[in-house]
Amino acid sequence: MAKKVVTKQTSEEALKEGKKTEVAVAKASEKSIAKKYEVGRVYVKASYNNTLVSISDDKGNILAWSTAGALGFNGPKKATPFAASKIIAVLAEKLKKSGPTNVSVVVSGVGGGRDSAIRTLANHGFTILSIKDVTPIPHNGPRPRKVRRV
Repeated sequence: MAKKVVTKQTSEEALKEGKKTEVAVAKASEKSIAKKYEVGRVYVKASYNNTLVSISDDKGNILAWSTAGALGFNGPKKATPFAASKIIAVLAEKLKKSGPTNVSVVVSGVGGGRDSAIRTLANHGFTILSIKDVTPIPHNGPRPRKVRRV
């Protein structure tokens, strides 16, 4: 095995590096706050395995999105109401300055995070204009199997 080399950094170098990162973060946040959005849409896709939430402006351009898997939930915990509330909290933090405050919610799927996501949206200061359920519903299903002849 090779030896690990440990470099020591002086406090002055650390301060300079910290200032560089602060400037980079400030520039990035200035670019992301190019527009203020008043009205937007929130798409919640709640499946049995995961929950995906994306927020767009009124034209349909995605402003921010997140999933339960991206937040570190794994396995069956991804489809829980707790995971959905954490997703909304992260998105509210991302869109605190620029994001829409008045939103229309479009819900799809049958997972556990449906209701929790909507409740958490209301708790984080979003004004919900409408809620639409676009879960696909089978009308008559596929063609049945032919009759077995013995």
